[in-house]
Order: sequence, then C-alpha cells, then structure tokens
Amino acid sequence: MRFVAAKEPFHFYTRLHLKELTGLKATDLPALLSLIRTVPGSSIYYHTHHFLQQHQFLSPEPPNDFAYWVSEALGEDTLGEKLAGIDTVQFHTLRSLREKLAETIESQLKTHPRSAQRSAPDGEPFYFMKSVSFILPTPYTAATLKEFAEVLKKISVHSLYFHIFEARLRLEQPTNDFALWLKENLQEEKLARQVEFLDPYTHTLESLREKLIALVEKRIITNAVAE
Repeated sequence: MRFVAAKEPFHFYTRLHLKELTGLKATDLPALLSLIRTVPGSSIYYHTHHFLQQHQFLSPEPPNDFAYWVSEALGEDTLGEKLAGIDTVQFHTLRSLREKLAETIESQLKTHPRSAQRSAPDGEPFYFMKSVSFILPTPYTAATLKEFAEVLKKISVHSLYFHIFEARLRLEQPTNDFALWLKENLQEEKLARQVEFLDPYTHTLESLREKLIALVEKRIITNAVAE
C-alpha cells in the first residue's frame, strides 16, 4: 500500500530535566497563596508534573505537591482534596492552572478564615522548586503514518513526555505535538482528535505509548483496507 507523505516530517525531540530550589518557602496558606501567584511558571509546572517526570513507569495518577502539603502539613484535608481534584489536563496554559490553584486556596481562606491561622510544624514548610528543561534533537523523524508508528516504538519516555506534556502546557500549544502534526501535515483529522482526547494523566508513559501505537496502527490498517 502507499503511505501519504507529510508536508513536513515530524522531528522527534527529547529533554533533560533539572530541578532547582527557588529559595522561596511557605509555612501557612496565606504565604502559599501569595507565592503561587508570583513564582515562575516553571515552579507551578514542577509541583504539578514532577511525579510523571521522575517515576514514569509507576502509578499514572500524579500527586499534586500543593494538595499533599496542605493535607499532610496543615491538616486541611478538604482543601487538599479540592486541590488534588483539579483536572490538570483541562488547562492549556500554566497561567490558567496557576489561577485555578490560587482561586481554590483563596476560596478556602474566605469561607474558613481560621485556616489562615494554621502553620506547618517546624521543619515542614513548603519549599518551592522549579523545573529547568534542556530540549535536544533525536535522530528520529517520520514522514508517514507507518514511519510514525515505528518511531513511537523506539523513542525514550523522555521524548514521549516532551511531545505529549511539555510542549502543550509549558510551550502553550493548543494541543500535543503529535495531534498537531497529524492534523496539519497528514490531514488525519479523526486520528488527530483521538490522540488529542487521550487523557495522558490517567496512563503511565509506557501505557500511553501503547495507546498511541494502537491508534496509529489501526488507522494504517483502515487505510490498507480502503485501498
């Protein structure tokens, strides 16, 4: 069968990740709220995504650092649940995610003023970290669906992570890199929607890889039958 070649091939990238201390810390909710509003976006990103970056083969449910600290250090279980319940995949910019986190904490302080009086025990402040990424090219490219499926089997989880998570949220793309390329370069709009609607936060990176390959290979088979 013939595979339609893309207008432009997909170039796969990967990234190296470093974490840095910001020197900022909070011991109570008012301080946490103030810093969430002002820290660099890379810090918001780190505290909502680092579990996926460091433990990509384990549980697909990434814990939210803010939710964990609020529950464990401050004993604010209800607020912790609200913060943990923020659906990260619904946000396309770090700015909007930051605003949601801040609004949730601010609402708690307005409705439960006593929450502002709770302080973390000695030695348990919230230390703000930030994520620093270095983007590097890989030797892999793909110009057809067949090549795309083959490369998806070879790339590292760091490359997968970059194109699914980092490019969308940190670089403020409208969708992940794969869906964007499938739509704009192969005119595979249906497949692009399927890839876009995959919830990456409910899969490990390896299971996400399997889902992506399955979708692409199914489309390849459909094209072959149609011809």
